[in-house]
Amino acid sequence: MSHWPLNRSDITRPAYRSLAQGIAAAIDAGNLRPGDQLPPHRDLAWRLGISVQTVSRAYEELIRADLVSGQVGRGSFVKSGPRETVEVPWYRAVAGRQPIDLSMMTPVSLPMIAEAWRETLSRVAARLPDPAMLSFRPRQTMTRYAGMAASWLARCGLVVPANRIVITNGTTTAMYVAMSTVIRPGDIIATESSTCHTLKPAAQYLHAQLRGIAGDERGMLPGALIEAARAAAGRMTSVFLLPSGGGPFARIIDRERREALAAAAVEAGLTILENDATGPVSPRRPPPISSFAPEHGFYFTGLSKCLSPGMRLGFLVMPDRLVQQAMNRHLSVAWMATPLIAEIAMDWVETGIADRLLIAQRTELAHRNRVASRLLGGKSQGFPHGLHRWLRLPDGTNERALLADALRHDVALAPGAGFAITDTRPALRVSLGGASHADLEQGLTTLAQLLPQE
Repeated sequence: MSHWPLNRSDITRPAYRSLAQGIAAAIDAGNLRPGDQLPPHRDLAWRLGISVQTVSRAYEELIRADLVSGQVGRGSFVKSGPRETVEVPWYRAVAGRQPIDLSMMTPVSLPMIAEAWRETLSRVAARLPDPAMLSFRPRQTMTRYAGMAASWLARCGLVVPANRIVITNGTTTAMYVAMSTVIRPGDIIATESSTCHTLKPAAQYLHAQLRGIAGDERGMLPGALIEAARAAAGRMTSVFLLPSGGGPFARIIDRERREALAAAAVEAGLTILENDATGPVSPRRPPPISSFAPEHGFYFTGLSKCLSPGMRLGFLVMPDRLVQQAMNRHLSVAWMATPLIAEIAMDWVETGIADRLLIAQRTELAHRNRVASRLLGGKSQGFPHGLHRWLRLPDGTNERALLADALRHDVALAPGAGFAITDTRPALRVSLGGASHADLEQGLTTLAQLLPQE
């Protein structure tokens, strides 16, 4: 059990131990957060049908475990969350409970995805090359799969030579390699006021700070970026951008703003870190920001958000001047991408499976965004082929209370606070790909009924 609050059915013998374990699990799941106050002993005892002494003993166990602090006259408070654990904004599944999950951003689970895997695994098994089974040499992997990587990057709007590409096990690995190449302890990373949740722990592990930059409906303001860099007096070294729909705000930045942001980064002496996790899901989008300043930017994308979650393969494009440093960072953290996955990806690209899956995703996502627009009205923002929508809530809305209320109605959502850097306005991220047609419509209908009125 990791939910909170607990109920009587959660308590087993010995009662103090099951109570302590239940509270610890809720802390680990993020349902109880650092600073949250636990109920007074008598209140919890009455609610759970146990003695006050049992609650006291459970709290003492939690204090000894360094999870809770007892403050005389004030009560008991959660002291710390899970050690070395990335706090994820989406719903963590609880055994026996299966809500409609609109919290995790994932492509649509099309039947043809499973068919593609079966077909390709059979074909690849019949001709599996030695490098896919036996190679420990990163260069050998790159030599075989560089053409596939360049072909996919061209679909994303980048034409680059193979020597500027590193194939990785997913976008997150590519992101971390790029960041660790240019960021040093104490550096400041500029980003939007809300950004992808994986940036926070990555910056923390690199001992860097995040600085939210002001923006408008078109994205980050170039002038604000230059001003922030000047104010940082040399400590701001990079800017992290999500211009193509993968960020929480679910928007595609137009070409003019992309060119202006590239120019601003060059003027301010910043390295561009461009995350394009959803890849070419949206057709006819502008070129990547880093293409306007290729010597000043890293670009990374992958296949898991646009084709299949199991296709954990990413592509990192590096500026010429940092190729060797970035390749060395990749060697140190991952050595090489998994050749078998790269082999399957190459088969998908060469046989046209990848393009068929991409077109099917676009068609299905366009339909799902129309459904979301109809049910949520003008309250949500997004674009026709987005994997999610961003839902602003009225000022003063208790975001966590609304999430809990939705979960009681069997709908799981992602809190805006999980992505916030400086934007503290309440919001929800509503993902559209993970649920079936019927469940999506039911979940969105329920959400619309629960939303507070303006």
